[in-house]
Amino acid sequence: MKRISYIFLAAAALVSCSKQPSVEDSFETQVVERATITNSVTATGKVEPVNSVDVGTQVSGIIKKLYVDYNSEVKAGQVIAELDKTTLQAELLSSQANLESCKAELKYQEANYNRIKELYGRKVISDADMEQADYSYSKAKAAYSKAQSDMVRVKQNLSYATIYSPIDGIVLYRAVEEGQTVASSFNTPTLFTIAKDLTQMRVIANVDEADIGSVKEGLDVEFSVDAFPDEVFKGKVSQVRLQATTTSNVVTYEVVITANNDKMKLMPGMTANITIITARAVDALYVPVKALSFRPSMGEPKERPRRDSMQVVMPDSIKEKMQKFHDAKKVFVKEGNMIHPVIVETGVSDGTKTEIKSGLAEGDTIVTAQTGDVKSMPKPSGQKNSNPFMPQRPGGRRR
Repeated sequence: MKRISYIFLAAAALVSCSKQPSVEDSFETQVVERATITNSVTATGKVEPVNSVDVGTQVSGIIKKLYVDYNSEVKAGQVIAELDKTTLQAELLSSQANLESCKAELKYQEANYNRIKELYGRKVISDADMEQADYSYSKAKAAYSKAQSDMVRVKQNLSYATIYSPIDGIVLYRAVEEGQTVASSFNTPTLFTIAKDLTQMRVIANVDEADIGSVKEGLDVEFSVDAFPDEVFKGKVSQVRLQATTTSNVVTYEVVITANNDKMKLMPGMTANITIITARAVDALYVPVKALSFRPSMGEPKERPRRDSMQVVMPDSIKEKMQKFHDAKKVFVKEGNMIHPVIVETGVSDGTKTEIKSGLAEGDTIVTAQTGDVKSMPKPSGQKNSNPFMPQRPGGRRR
């Protein structure tokens, strides 16, 4: 084991510069402290009611009477508008007359069928007369059934001329005026938009495809609106929709955010500036991001060892350890006039601060930058230079 340690130290000495930093060396340092670190995704979206209904009409006609206006509070089943019913009532009377006529025809054909059937049983009339009576009776029954169906349709259309509110809520939008003609063809025209409950709102946010992978249901959300720039509203992600939208070659996904609106400050249509909290570390140790990328500069050594002067052969296990140390995340800790690397485990990062889960303690001084090359200090004669960034040789004294 001692031989392996000596080989490791010798190899490290060859790849590092034999310098010792002096007290006068200038390093930028920072003390390890605690803070709350959040990782977030930003987006914009529109505020809208959680549940709103577009109320239309299934029949054409002229708007005869409107009973509600913008911001009117309505109850389910309340009459909110009426269409002119003159034409529909005339159709109802016509259908009633047709139904009575079909009913009388059916009664006559039924009696005639029964009479012909009795005579046919006595062999008094021919097969053709029997077939004709059966045909007429069946046709009368079909006509009566159709008249009944027409009657149901006309009555239903007449009922559609009176428009009711389907839910309790507030009228957000009114699209018609009294006397205006509405035509129902393939599309049902919208007369009103009614929101069920404005104390619960939602925001439909468009999140970029690069950020959507970290957005999940249940995440906390903070957002603001231009009407109240100094107030932060809170909500939660309730749905991440899978349908993508492409605009100018930019792919986004809709994220539904629900928010409480007890103070009624949020209004439908407002633009929300959204921050989705994807990760949060409360009261966590942290270091600046630049501390993780800092590596000390040793300057140019006066003499470099010749390649053929010495050859060090390291076992594979030592090579693996050196590689793992090289690949690991580390920061440099300053103790007195010495600095040394410490492997750390990182967590949440907001781009400026990075959480440290292990490897450092609160109050440690870490190096974030170096303003100049490390200079050598004079040493007593006969003493060799040593590397300040490497551990001391076993059994040796720290100078």
